[in-house]
Amino acid sequence: MKLTEEYEDLRKTVEAFAHDVVAPVIGELYEREEFPYDIVRQMGQMGLFGLPIPEEYGGMGGDYFALCLALEELARVDSSVSITVEAAVSLGAMPIYRFGTAEQRAEWLPKLTTGEMLGAFGLTEPGGGSDVPGGMRTTAVLDGNEWVINGSKAFITNSGTDITGVVGVAAITGRRADGRPEISTILVPAGTPGFTVAKKYSKVGWNCSDTRELAFTDCRVPAENLLGERGRGYAQFLQTLDEGRIAIAALSVGLAQGCVDECLRYVRDRQAFGHPIGHYQAIQFKIADMEVRTHTARLAYYHAAEKMLAGEPFKKEAAIAKLVSSNAAMDNARDATQIFGGYGFMNEYPVGRFYRDAKILEIGEGTSEVQRMLIARQLGLGDL
Repeated sequence: MKLTEEYEDLRKTVEAFAHDVVAPVIGELYEREEFPYDIVRQMGQMGLFGLPIPEEYGGMGGDYFALCLALEELARVDSSVSITVEAAVSLGAMPIYRFGTAEQRAEWLPKLTTGEMLGAFGLTEPGGGSDVPGGMRTTAVLDGNEWVINGSKAFITNSGTDITGVVGVAAITGRRADGRPEISTILVPAGTPGFTVAKKYSKVGWNCSDTRELAFTDCRVPAENLLGERGRGYAQFLQTLDEGRIAIAALSVGLAQGCVDECLRYVRDRQAFGHPIGHYQAIQFKIADMEVRTHTARLAYYHAAEKMLAGEPFKKEAAIAKLVSSNAAMDNARDATQIFGGYGFMNEYPVGRFYRDAKILEIGEGTSEVQRMLIARQLGLGDL
């Protein structure tokens, strides 16, 4: 797929920003586990947080593929910055745009699309994992004209920054006739009494992104904070997750490509046994395999995005893209670290960050096992 001039201009702009603005400072921020507020501010000014949102809400009027291109270019340099944008848009702003009322859109989207405010989505719970409906314990009870929320959420991105403004919270709001939970989504503004944000996690990777556990204790919000229809919260999020898998695939491709980029630079300079190490077939073949994985994964997410934008079913393609791309990121990070040798184990080199950041891509927004399950179901195997 050849990018249109508009897409290519966006890609080049974000590529330049990542190399000129992000790359010089991200290593130090990563070591300090510091959220990159200045980088976020500049990305907001560029319009990255509003790429797929219409201009009437302060967005750029683009599409989801434009967002994916931006995520890929950011992740070529650092995944923490990329996931901050991905979560803010895909999980924070897009559900409000897709399912919110006119009043909710008018209240939240103008600030979310400019990066002045970050949104988050509270779905995963400490005991839930991939079994979202079965593991959900958070409840919301309608008391007069207020929802009263009790429960907790785990691993929530962008939920505790100084500019976090709103969190969409999935909660059980009742029981269906067959006993299954009725799950709805409720918008909870930051600072609401009863809404507690824990200390940020000590993580293996993504050290410049914000990830926290949330607690709700008799947390009250207006009844009109219900996002979309009551009882449709889980269905809404499944739709959001299908789109998000394409975005995570793009991020994964960026990390995989970043590994290739760094290795190509390194093997031309690093000398061993009288030659640059890129002279040796053992290194050449390893980098060739890395390039093959990256190219294949990129085609997979391009194809999934193409089907999504065409309004065609894309669940299987999104799962394939996420599975292939996250595998490519993990494999490339491992190979890049091996090529760098001892230096690859040092945090001063980007491949050290890439190695630490890659593993979560096989877990977040649907594990690799879940992707295989979805693909099998789409092939008609789930009913055998």
